[in-house]
Amino acid sequence: MPRRNIILAQDEMYHVFNRGVARMPIFLASKHYLRFVDLVNYYRFANLQLCYSSFNNLPLDLRTVRFDAIQQENNHHVEILAFCLMPNHFHFLIKQTSPDGITKFMRHLQDSYTKYFNITSNRVGPLYQSAFKAVRIESDEQLLHVSRYIHINPTTSYLVSIEKLHAYTWSSLPMYIGTELSYPFIATETIDAFFKSKDAYREFVYDQIDYQRELSKIKHLLLE
Repeated sequence: MPRRNIILAQDEMYHVFNRGVARMPIFLASKHYLRFVDLVNYYRFANLQLCYSSFNNLPLDLRTVRFDAIQQENNHHVEILAFCLMPNHFHFLIKQTSPDGITKFMRHLQDSYTKYFNITSNRVGPLYQSAFKAVRIESDEQLLHVSRYIHINPTTSYLVSIEKLHAYTWSSLPMYIGTELSYPFIATETIDAFFKSKDAYREFVYDQIDYQRELSKIKHLLLE
């Protein structure tokens, strides 16, 4: 598997992404999206005693107690600012909060999800086209534009219309613009600080939604 030529540094933010091998779908049904989200929520934490499959096989009451303890310990590999899951790829905007945190988080997430996807889809072999890719966020402007790039991906990929983008389930956008959908692993404070209100962020995203088709400022972040 190819190695990245970028050092993932402590307390730095990155656009992290990957896609399916040969551009094949990596999500075929709601259960796949749901499992991936559960894995993100679990493996963002450090010092876990069990892999997710073992944790998930515990009785519900014991699972609740264990996960409450994990959250109280509050020891994270990463802080996730934004995400979007698409049928054949995914995007994260991530801050590394422990040594090698992004690498550890992504390794556990991708390995665990690949095993689940292969079992439930009756397939074998690699699921992703390569090692995950990571691009460091170098300025506030890039941070905001990458967050928008991630959040409008379903529309510029013609998966949903602009009118339905606010309701796209597998994205952190709804949390930023004030809809009821919420993910416990998303930290909105960093990006929220640049805007007076959720309506202001929504305007930032929607008023320039065609920008993503040009991508003159961040076209090096594309998966193509």
